[in-house]
Amino acid sequence: MGTAADLPAATRRSSDLSKHSAEVFAEAENHPVTVTRRDGEALVLMSQREAEGRTRLLQFAAQLITVTLDDRGSLAERMAKAFPWMLALSPADRETCAQDLVDAARASFSTDQPQLAIAELTSWKETATAIAAGLGRTDLEWLDEDTPVERP
Repeated sequence: MGTAADLPAATRRSSDLSKHSAEVFAEAENHPVTVTRRDGEALVLMSQREAEGRTRLLQFAAQLITVTLDDRGSLAERMAKAFPWMLALSPADRETCAQDLVDAARASFSTDQPQLAIAELTSWKETATAIAAGLGRTDLEWLDEDTPVERP
């Protein structure tokens, strides 16, 4: 199984940044670019989205570490302390949510893809918010017949 460490590193010289800035900036929008310098330590150029994703992943990791250090209660109970919105979920959904979040975090860390854990966290939080707002309490009326609509 490959990891982010197996991916080719994008490295540019500082002269590339000054001579071909549009090209280097376009590359940095897709993935971090290491800019090497003769007169100092290499720098990493990345999009703000990438930097914020990494920061959110580290914050999530800190919360998960806190959860794992507490040995009182099940994983779902400990996770609900760190993420109070989980209390809007049923006990069975809390268990599923807790395991899904841990699995997504492991996948994010092993592939250096913060969006995996952040998307899972956001998805579960939005689900809990919808349930808390009462969206899961009404019976849905399903239409049995397909009704064609005109093309917009």
